[in-house]
Amino acid sequence: NLGDRLENLRFGLRRLRNVVDGLQCSSVYETIPVGVEGQPSFLNACCTGRTRLLPRQLLAEFKDAERAAGRRHGVRYGPRQLDLDLLLYGDVVMSDPVLVVPHPRLHERAFVIVPLAEIAADWVVPDSMSDRGGEVGELAGGIDHSGVVRTNLWLGDTWQD
Repeated sequence: NLGDRLENLRFGLRRLRNVVDGLQCSSVYETIPVGVEGQPSFLNACCTGRTRLLPRQLLAEFKDAERAAGRRHGVRYGPRQLDLDLLLYGDVVMSDPVLVVPHPRLHERAFVIVPLAEIAADWVVPDSMSDRGGEVGELAGGIDHSGVVRTNLWLGDTWQD
């Protein structure tokens, strides 16, 4: 929600293309901040794809992209240029001090589950790590969507993307 929000998302997408094949991305959504009030709204999108990287390696690529976009860690859930999260990794379930998959709050965050449902409604979230597993579309249907608005913004750099 800092700087050119759409260009920051596009930057993240370009970085993802270096390590993820077959990217499919949702629409761009404008969402209200969660956790810290008094900050600008966010732009959010979700992408799916395939990678040869292991989950921790993929997370490291995400963190490198965030730093390259100018992100400096400050207030948790505070303003930032780019935030890339690893939500799911196939049917992998893991938890360590660095990474929890599936993302533990995936099912309670409309700004994540709504865009994800647009492109992966039939994906199954394992329930062994989260309070609620099930198909992404069902999880999205059971959550309050207020504050999550699909925009007419285009995530791709060109119309060919």
